[in-house]
Amino acid sequence: MKPSDSVLLNKRTASPLSLTRMGFGSAPLGNLYRKVSDEDSEAAILAAYEAGIRYIDTAPQYGLGRAEERIARTLPKIGRDNIVISTKVGRLLHDCAPHEVTPYAFVDVPQRRLEFDYSYDAVMRSHEESLKRLGVDRVDILLVHDVCVFSQGSQEMSDRRVRELFDLGGYRAISELRASGAVTAIGAGVNEWQVCEKLLGLADFDCFLVAGRYTLLEQEALDSFLPLCEKRDVGVILGGVYNSGILATGAIEGAKYNYETAPPEILHRVRRIGQICAAHGVPLPAAALQFVYGHPAVRTVIPGMTSAQEMAMNAELLGKTIPPGLWSDLKAEGLLAAHAPTPQI
Repeated sequence: MKPSDSVLLNKRTASPLSLTRMGFGSAPLGNLYRKVSDEDSEAAILAAYEAGIRYIDTAPQYGLGRAEERIARTLPKIGRDNIVISTKVGRLLHDCAPHEVTPYAFVDVPQRRLEFDYSYDAVMRSHEESLKRLGVDRVDILLVHDVCVFSQGSQEMSDRRVRELFDLGGYRAISELRASGAVTAIGAGVNEWQVCEKLLGLADFDCFLVAGRYTLLEQEALDSFLPLCEKRDVGVILGGVYNSGILATGAIEGAKYNYETAPPEILHRVRRIGQICAAHGVPLPAAALQFVYGHPAVRTVIPGMTSAQEMAMNAELLGKTIPPGLWSDLKAEGLLAAHAPTPQI
């Protein structure tokens, strides 16, 4: 498989979007965990484009607007019409005093703070402000950001945010934007599949961007969510296929899993997966990256990349040949769900 291979997001939208099978996740361009230079950011985007990638995902949260602004500076070298862009709504950015800045996991950020707001006016304002930061007159996909338990801190707060999305008009706003043609597709960008399943029970969505919940380490989404997406022709965009790093680095000391230091049981499981990959001559991250493409609901994967070198590495991993025996051995050892669909050579 090549990064430039393409697939339709779905066939439900008035003008179906074509996504490349690998996209570009821009969270690292917001200085996630470490500072990235403007030069490296631009080089990473341009390297992705040269490799055939035609989809970029971003959000106001990423570096408190820095990722969107960095994309804006590079877009003239690519051409807006040559790329599909998704961004997110649900968090407003406000200029603020230094002590009010809310960087979360981002460093060297502008003097701004984030506020959750899923109301009609806030969603419309967020959309307009993203257009300005990106320097474009439209985005293709608009995603409701972080109504999940992971981001909200509890099931109670997640449920409250979902209610706000509908009661305060946020969903009406994104629906109007889609109906008017201002955006082509709407969905949600979250860290858990469960809330996506809930949203599908409440309204019409075209796609979901889910981070880290369908990987070599986690396949619970196979039981209900992914079959539902396949049945309703809802495209799934996957981020976090390395589970915050451990499926890229292996079970090394300090390896990250779900944004935190990996616990012993995860380290043990990753070691076992890594041993089977090694026995087949396959790098662990190649198996992690390619496994998820086996499910027909998965349209694209968006690794975060901060340099041209990382882009080249991901393209190489995507092109590795993986023998079917690897998947069957992982299933035989109970390290992969027996019913998990796997890529075909």
